[in-house]
Amino acid sequence: LMQQPALPEKHSKAGGAGSSIIGILEVCESDFATNLAKEEQEEADAQEEYEKITQANKIAKTEKSQDVKYKTKESKSLDKTVSELSSDHQTVSTELSAVLEYYAKIKDRCIAKPETYQERKRRRDAEIEGLKEALRVLEDETAFVQRKRRGGLRGAAA
Repeated sequence: LMQQPALPEKHSKAGGAGSSIIGILEVCESDFATNLAKEEQEEADAQEEYEKITQANKIAKTEKSQDVKYKTKESKSLDKTVSELSSDHQTVSTELSAVLEYYAKIKDRCIAKPETYQERKRRRDAEIEGLKEALRVLEDETAFVQRKRRGGLRGAAA
């Protein structure tokens, strides 16, 4: 009879190398979980910041739209006011020029113009000549000789 070979030894699991690989995988899994949590938190923060900025932009856009609306209305109102004031200015300028023209005419008639030296000298010389002539007439003619009266008007009734 033939003899059968001996039974092989059963395979036993390796203890050292397998546990170190599993340990490495567990560390990797832990790192990935930590990084995933950080990235999700960063993403959530970024999303929240984006929503805040978007809301602020909407508010700013609305405010600026209203500003444009009111500024346009104000601009139209100011244009109308400028038009009215320009018309008023033109009317007042016309009236002013008419008044100044009238004032110039009245000023020429009413305000005495100073005489020049030559005119005054000529007028005074003529006046002096006239007075000298009158004095000569009075001295030469006897018709105007005054006589003394006795008993003047004051004591006449007494």
